[in-house]
Amino acid sequence: MPELLVRFAIGGVVVSIFSAIGSFLRPKTFAGLFGAAPSVALATLALTFDKNGHHYAALEGRSMVLGAIAMAAYAWVVAMILFRARHNTLLVTSCSLVIWLGVAFGLWSVLLR
Repeated sequence: MPELLVRFAIGGVVVSIFSAIGSFLRPKTFAGLFGAAPSVALATLALTFDKNGHHYAALEGRSMVLGAIAMAAYAWVVAMILFRARHNTLLVTSCSLVIWLGVAFGLWSVLLR
């Protein structure tokens, strides 16, 4: 139960901070993006550090960074395809998941293995 309370506390504070930052950006939909993802990552890293120590938390942090790079590659590919042609969005996003997985596993095999 205390772990859950810590997760809620860290998540709540970080969501509030990132939402405040996101409210200054345009479009306003960035506020949700900047509120959710960093708070979950920071809460997870804090709890991982507390339970498993700094070596494991560092590995988890590096994994999160590589996952974010893979997500950025996926988003860029999807955006380029959808901006250039009128394709079915569900089809493009679903088929492009291969990009995300390829970049993520490629980075993992080169940098973390």
